[in-house]
This record gives sequence, structure tokens and C-alpha cells, in this order.
Amino acid sequence: MIDIKLIRENKELVKENIKKKFQDEKIPLVDEVEKFDEEARNLQAEGDNLKAEKNKISKEIGIFMQQGNKDAANEAKQKVLELNKRITEIDDRLPKILEEIKSRMMRIPNIIDSTVPIGKDDSENVEIKRFGEAKVPNYEIPYNADILESINGLDKESAGRTSGNGFYYLMGDAARLVTAMINYARDYMIDKNFIYCIPPFMIRSDVVNGVMSFDEMEAMMYKIEGEDLYLIGTSEHSMIGKFKGQILKKEELPITMTSYSPCFRKEVGAHGIEERGIYRVHQFEKQEMIVICEPEESMDWYEKMWRYTVEIFRNLNIPVRQLECCSGDLADLKVKSCDVEAWSPRQQTFFEVGSCSNLGDAQSRRLGIRVKGENGNYYPHTLNNTVLASTRALIAFLENNLQEDGSINIPEVLRPYMGGKEKIEPKEK
Repeated sequence: MIDIKLIRENKELVKENIKKKFQDEKIPLVDEVEKFDEEARNLQAEGDNLKAEKNKISKEIGIFMQQGNKDAANEAKQKVLELNKRITEIDDRLPKILEEIKSRMMRIPNIIDSTVPIGKDDSENVEIKRFGEAKVPNYEIPYNADILESINGLDKESAGRTSGNGFYYLMGDAARLVTAMINYARDYMIDKNFIYCIPPFMIRSDVVNGVMSFDEMEAMMYKIEGEDLYLIGTSEHSMIGKFKGQILKKEELPITMTSYSPCFRKEVGAHGIEERGIYRVHQFEKQEMIVICEPEESMDWYEKMWRYTVEIFRNLNIPVRQLECCSGDLADLKVKSCDVEAWSPRQQTFFEVGSCSNLGDAQSRRLGIRVKGENGNYYPHTLNNTVLASTRALIAFLENNLQEDGSINIPEVLRPYMGGKEKIEPKEK
């Protein structure tokens, strides 16, 4: 949510930003907010003046009564009744106007950074840099479900019986490998001085509305029937929500945290749920990172955060690239965002394994997170980044570490988490 001062002082900037995001249908919201804001401020000023006048007249009534001037006192009382009627009208109208403003402000996208490339959708995202050599071996790389089958690592048939399409059982070394990668990612972030946390896996609707747009919520999140609770689609939501309504001390910044959680997603859309493999599923596990920092430091943190993900994947022997998200691919709360994509030697292309986002002060405004400063309270900036998501990371790992004989090499950084094992052997045929 942007600062309403932007609409008061430079509404054309806000409209131009909406155009850059190819959401022209939202342009009328700016004029509507301006109109309601003017009415709200006029009502507030009128109400304040009337209340001041009422207090003044109320004091005069006492003086008139002391003087025995009943006619003047009765006249003043009648005036107070008239003032009360108008004050009540204003008190009834003002909250409704403020709600009209809020509902529109929640739909107006955040102001994107000047460095964000302009484009309609993810097809116009821009590759910035590659890390590691994207190789295609001289032997076939099977589909991820087939690799997992070769090590007795995947059972989707049973998951279909227990839970339906979009779920899976990971078994044996495959399950152990996912846990190893997440534990390695956790320890990597702890070494970067991030506080480790296991957050709630359900959050209330006011937190959901504070961290994401309504459209995102409808497409992603599962609602708990009969309760004001949603299963988290990613743990940054409950991590940022931890600070809802809080006034932070300036010396506490930056707050840097890394969290583990399962994640639950509807995956609504044309892409659908994958029948055989684990690329797009309803449930996975993730190590996440969030930062709450001074506004002037957020871009520095943004650069650090996505690079942490790159280093983790390179240590797992996975080539990656950074892909800058264009304006049309940015969610409404984001100022700037990039994806980290892993190389798929099977498909001979890259696919998304993580996303890093700077949300400016949008989330802190929505959630009422403030910092106590010398010259008054202000809103900090929030950022989030995927450290490692289990299923996508597992696919990238299997494809890039699979050997010609069907065995899977285990990089040195994972061996302590795999009982010293250096490779996973395929089952006997």
C-alpha cells in the first residue's frame, strides 16, 4: 500500500506507475481515492471545528445559568443540539469514507523501482547473469519422477489414495536428501547471522491481507473452514506477520530471520498440477529468509539476499541464473524482484527455484509495523527471499548430479547431513 501523500501530491506518478504494470483498469482508483480523501479531510476539519464550537458554547451555558439568563442558556442548548446532530452525521459518515479509501488503496500497486524493466508478463523478464556452466551431458537425463523411481524415492500412487492429485510420498534417500538440503540451507543462513525460526503454519486473514494482494490470496491459499485461519503458502507471511502492530526500536534494525516450514498452495491456473513429477504440487517444504531494515538499506539487502541463494545452489553443483522480473510480472506490493533459476540439463533450459523481493514499506504500512525514530515513527522496509524450496531444489539437484550409471553424486556440503554418504546408488533392476 502506497502513502496517500503520493496521490495528494503527485497522482500522475501513481497513474503512470499503474500503466507501467499494464493495469490500466486500476487508473480510475486514483481519482476515486483523491475524491474520497478530499471529502474525508473536509469532514474531519468540519467535525473538529464543530466540536470546538460545541465545547465553547457548553462553557457559555454555565455562565448564562450563573447569570440567571435562561433565554440565552436555552438558546445555547438548542445550538448544542444542532451541533450534536451534525457531529453525529460526520462521525457516521467518516468511517465509511475511510473504508472506501482503504479498499481502493489496497488495490493500487506499489511504486516500482526505476531499474525494473518494463514488460507485460514473465515472457519479458530479463536475464542478468549466469553462475556456473550450463552443461548437457552426453547421456540421457530422465524425467524427475523416473530418477526418483530409480532410487525407490517417490510414491504418488499412494498419495493419490490418501490425499489426491498434487501430493506425494518421498521415500528413503530421496526424503533424506530433501532434509539434508534444507538443513544445509538453514545452517548456511545461520552462519550469515540470520536468526533461525519455525513459525506458525496458519495465519489469520488480517495478516494475509497485510502481506499480499487479494488476488494472490485467492489463487494460492487454503482457507480453514469455519475459522479465521489460512494455511501458509510461504513462511515469510507469518514471519513478517510476527511484527504486526509493533513499534520497533531503531537499534533493533536490521532484523534478519530464516525460517523453516511446510508450504501449502492451491496452484490455481492454466499450468495445473503435475500428474507424475513433483515440479508443481500442493505441498512442499521451504527454508525462507526475511529482512526488516531501514528504508535506505533495503536495496543493499536485496542484492545480498538473492546472492545467498545463488551460492547455496552453486555449492550443490547446480548452475543458476538471475532473472530480473519485469513490471508486469511484479506482484502489486513489490518494488523490485528477481528469480533465481536452476539449469535443467533434461529440458536444456532454466526453471525457477527461488524468488527475491523488495516490498518497500508496503507490508509495514498494511500491518502497522513502525520504527521509533528521533523525529517520529516511520515505516521500515521488508524483503523476502527463497533460500531453498524442497521439490524444485530436488529436481535441480537430481538432474545436475545424476551420473551415467544412474548413481547420484552427493556434493561435499551435504555429506555431513547424509551420514557421510558420497553417492546414492540406483535400485537393482
